[in-house]
Amino acid sequence: MPSSTPRADGAAKPENTQGGAQGGAPSGERIAKRIARAGLCSRREAEAWIAAGRVSVDGHKLTSPALVVGPSATILVDGKPLPGAEPARLFRYHKPEGLLTTPHAPPGMATIYDKLPADLPRVMPVSPLDLHAEGLLLLTNDGAMKRHMELHSRDWLHRYRLRVSGAVDPAKLAGLAQGLRIEGVAYGPVRASLDRQKGINAWVTVALAEGKDRDIRKLATHLGWTVSRLIAVAHGPFQLGELPRGAIEEVPPKMVREQLGLSAARRPKPADANRRR
Repeated sequence: MPSSTPRADGAAKPENTQGGAQGGAPSGERIAKRIARAGLCSRREAEAWIAAGRVSVDGHKLTSPALVVGPSATILVDGKPLPGAEPARLFRYHKPEGLLTTPHAPPGMATIYDKLPADLPRVMPVSPLDLHAEGLLLLTNDGAMKRHMELHSRDWLHRYRLRVSGAVDPAKLAGLAQGLRIEGVAYGPVRASLDRQKGINAWVTVALAEGKDRDIRKLATHLGWTVSRLIAVAHGPFQLGELPRGAIEEVPPKMVREQLGLSAARRPKPADANRRR
């Protein structure tokens, strides 16, 4: 059984905090990750706070984020106890065109954070959309969930609707199922269908694995189209559905567990469904 070393204040400091038992995995987690999971800031911001001397552990001010802390560590940020970790949560947001997905924007530009409800926890986009894209944007308050989903999404189909200028040849769309190469990058099979053509404008639905909005724009340019609207409608099992423009809705924790296998997703106390600002 691991022994403990008494501290001056009488509490016990477990051994193997950095390396775990018999050189195995660490018995805790990095201090910056613990702060981020509490919902105060991102992991990178937490590292900056530590470097600025704003964080102490068990009475000792930190200057390096390399420390691994156990569950019983006393952590203070700016002299205040660190809140407990928030439950991992996932939200569907119908992003309007013209909003950045970064926390900070140049003067005169707006971000999604200017439009989200004030009582929403601090959230991060899983698959960011560019300024001119709209539609489904997945948001989570948990960094581990974000990383898990970004890896998991390689097995998903990402579906978009495009309004394009130019004649669309259904036969050429069918040929995309064989895959293609654009600017030296190989893309796997692309599912594409013509929804309707009216004059020089057409609506097309495109689905591909590992697809981001910039990949869709490259595909459109390769096919000779000019994109006037790009709407994300699905990322794997998560659908935009009838969610109104600008609305946000929490994905039920049961669905998160079933689709992602994350036991950390628990039902929170407040209800945030179908809110709009």
